[in-house]
Amino acid sequence: MKVAVAGGTGVVGRHVVSALRAAGQEPVVLSRSQGVDVHDEDGVTAALSGCASVVDVTSVSTTGSRASTSFFEAATRSLLAAGRRAGVTHHVALSIVGAERAPYGYYAGKALQERLVRESGDRWTILRATQFHEFAGQLVSRGKAGGLRLVPRMQSQPVAAAAVGEALAEIAVGAPRGLDRDLAGPRVEDMTSMVRRFLAATGDGGRVLTVPLPGRWGRALRDGSTLPGPDARRAAETFDEWLAAL
Repeated sequence: MKVAVAGGTGVVGRHVVSALRAAGQEPVVLSRSQGVDVHDEDGVTAALSGCASVVDVTSVSTTGSRASTSFFEAATRSLLAAGRRAGVTHHVALSIVGAERAPYGYYAGKALQERLVRESGDRWTILRATQFHEFAGQLVSRGKAGGLRLVPRMQSQPVAAAAVGEALAEIAVGAPRGLDRDLAGPRVEDMTSMVRRFLAATGDGGRVLTVPLPGRWGRALRDGSTLPGPDARRAAETFDEWLAAL
């Protein structure tokens, strides 16, 4: 089966591609590095030729709601329209746990993405996952301020990107599920502690400063709104086990 992976070279996308290949499927990577811009509907339509499913794991580096909603609206509309034109029968979207409860900041774009997919018909699956183990390292690279590492005050129940990629690959080759069960890691973590452990594991001596983000999104990151419910699936690998394998 040919399965398109939009954002197939990213943190999660490369794991989706690997899992599809391991299962004997034929992944088709949609990314600018492969000559396909997801905002170009005609180009995406051509790339989707012969694909039964498309997995959307595109992302944008922003914490602002305007930039996030602009990106996800354009990308989602383009992928959905191109999928209809190309005869794709299953649209799989990766969302984030808490997007519906806290549609602010980056999560505003994911909430809009979910709404557009839901309104597209009945041939879709949405998988909400928690933050990835890899997020701690992303914060280290993005949050540098002199010798400090700025980290938002937040709770998370992180999951390995590889586990998310495997779950999406499994979904893509099956029938549409609608809103699937959340996917999370095995335990709740404090993000500041995660970043400190990441720095220790990678030999980085940078100091960590916890910063409470303002507004409703910052409050949601702190109050548990972005944690999974009791019926969520839980991947086995802990953050410390993931660190040990780096």
